Order: sequence, then C-alpha cells, then structure tokens
Amino acid sequence: MKIEKIGIIGAGIMGSGIAQIAVQRAKFNVLLYDVNQAMLEKAIAGIAKRLGRLVEKGELLATEKDIAISRIVTTHNISDLSDVDIVIEAASEDLDVKKSIFERLDAECKGETVFASNTSSISITKIASFTRRPELVVGLHFFNPAPVMELVELIEGLRSSIPALKIAEETAKAMGKTVIAVKDAPGFVVNRVLLPMINEAVFLLAEGIADAQSIDTAMRLGANHPMGPLSLADLIGLDTCLHIMETLHADLGDDKYRPCPLLRSYVQAGLLGRKSGEGFFKY
Repeated sequence: MKIEKIGIIGAGIMGSGIAQIAVQRAKFNVLLYDVNQAMLEKAIAGIAKRLGRLVEKGELLATEKDIAISRIVTTHNISDLSDVDIVIEAASEDLDVKKSIFERLDAECKGETVFASNTSSISITKIASFTRRPELVVGLHFFNPAPVMELVELIEGLRSSIPALKIAEETAKAMGKTVIAVKDAPGFVVNRVLLPMINEAVFLLAEGIADAQSIDTAMRLGANHPMGPLSLADLIGLDTCLHIMETLHADLGDDKYRPCPLLRSYVQAGLLGRKSGEGFFKY
C-alpha cells in the first residue's frame, strides 16, 4: 500500500515533532488532531519556527518550508481521519485516554487503516484489544525530540500482522528514521535500559551522594553520555519517567524497578522538568 495520508493524534511535543518530519522529509499529507484548538495552533507555530531555523541555516528552502506547512491540516474532529492510511497516536501516557482514542478510531477509520501508538511503555497488545482490528495495531515509538532523534522502535503486538508492521516500518523510514524491531514488553528496549539508570541517578541525589550537576557531569565525562541522566529526565518529563518506572515495576514485578520516592515527590510538586520550567534544574 502506498502511504500518502497519515493522521497524527495529539499536538503536543511528540505529535508536532512527528508531524514536522512527516511533511518535511516524507512529504506525507498530515491530519493533525487534538481536542484543544490552542494546542493545534501552538503546534503549527512551533513547526514553522523549527523549519524557519533550517531555512536560516541553508538546510531548507523557504519555498520548501511553505509547502511542508501547507501539507498539515489541523482538526478537532476525529472523524476527519476516516480515510487516512495510517494513524500515529501520540496522546498522553494514560491507558484510559488511549482506550477512548482507539475505540473512536476503530469506529471512524476505514477498515484497512493501520493504527500505530507512540506509547513509551504501555502494552501494544493491550491497546490493540480496544479495537476490532488488533492485527492492524502496532507500536511506533519515536524519541524526543522527534525531528532530531534517529531511532524508532517498531513494536509487534501479540496479534500484529506482518503487512501492518511493514506499513508502519515504511512510514518511519520515509521520515528518515532507523527502525529496530522489538517484541511487546514493558519499556521495550530503550526505556527498559534507560529509565532504571535515570531512576538510580535520582536515588543518588536523594541519598546525598552528589548534587544534580555533579551526577550529570560524572555520566557525561565518565561514561561519555551526551547528556546527564537528570537533565535527560527533565527533557523527557518527570511525570513520564515516573509513569514508565511504575509500569516496569507493576508489569515485571521486580523491586529493582521501584520508582525513587524523590521522583514521585517532584511530580507531586509539579516540578516536571523543562515543560514546567523546573525539575532537577531550572529553565
């Protein structure tokens, strides 16, 4: 199947980033859905600003920028996605929210539309169970920021079909991504390794072993990481980090995945990282 038109659910950081590379690199036509009109307007403004920087650097022509933006149509009516070839869901990491979205998509979209979730930790098999087409539900896990990070995890649910996985893979590759195949498991590959490391860094901070800046410096200069774990947590969002750790802990049943109480305290205090202006560092 030739992919021409895609739907994206959620106009937040991830959804808008995916929309950008979909129109810029893959030259897809995009329907960007969100219930919040202000979020849709903010997403388009953000995409225009990021593409504008590429024009300033000489990496993109001004006409290419205008054409890319013209390929995005925004909507707060999910039925407008009825004829898209694939939908990429990038809504919040909340199972009830995803259940509502996928039930609506299943009712509104044509029978051959592939559904892909950008979830970072929720079971694709579980998400697929909310539809009458589980064989057409897969995971496409992009990383933040989507226009920059090269990797996409392609997650195979228990009932995902080979054709659906192939369509999802071709979609991600058209956006210039390197795709790795992953079985459906808590945290998949990257977050199964990454989040326990971040959580351990929070434990170091909580125990007073070193301050936040020193912990990050240690991992940057001692382990050659491009960004320290606490700065990375702030970029990801501390609420997202906590949710992933809670999922790993609940689904794998091992206390080595127990979220650090300090991480939970920061989230309860509304200190979520970059998106709130303060987390382990101030922005």
